[in-house]
Amino acid sequence: MIVDLSTRLDCAASTAIEHVTTSRLLEYVAKPLVTFVPKQPNQLPDIWRDGTYWVELRLFGLIPIGKQAIVISHPQQHPFTLRDNGHSPLIKRWDHTIEVAVEGTSTRYRDHVVVEAGWLTPFIWLFAQVFYRHRQRRWRRLAARHFRYE
Repeated sequence: MIVDLSTRLDCAASTAIEHVTTSRLLEYVAKPLVTFVPKQPNQLPDIWRDGTYWVELRLFGLIPIGKQAIVISHPQQHPFTLRDNGHSPLIKRWDHTIEVAVEGTSTRYRDHVVVEAGWLTPFIWLFAQVFYRHRQRRWRRLAARHFRYE
């Protein structure tokens, strides 16, 4: 199943790219719904590099909901694309592609996610709908505040 959402950000595309490549942004836009506890390596990188990062996911920062591999790659530069071809013991495929592109005087940000989790797929897909709408709302708020993180 697919989640495909986009939003307009009030910032330059270069600024959005600068932030989307950081683990700081991921942690910010996911909170308070989901938090990531690094497992291997024991710390997320400041800047995402190609590679695999294992994390424990916690719902609302408290309830463990499993381990997830974040598998980062940068498939193309125009539009800027960051891919997390993630997976976990429960989720066979969590293929998340982020695109950042210039749109007039602002930026178009897009989350495209393919979810495969066997019989759990509809439930995981529903969670992903909520999660990515939450993320994009936090993104818009952060861009409107000129990336002043709380």
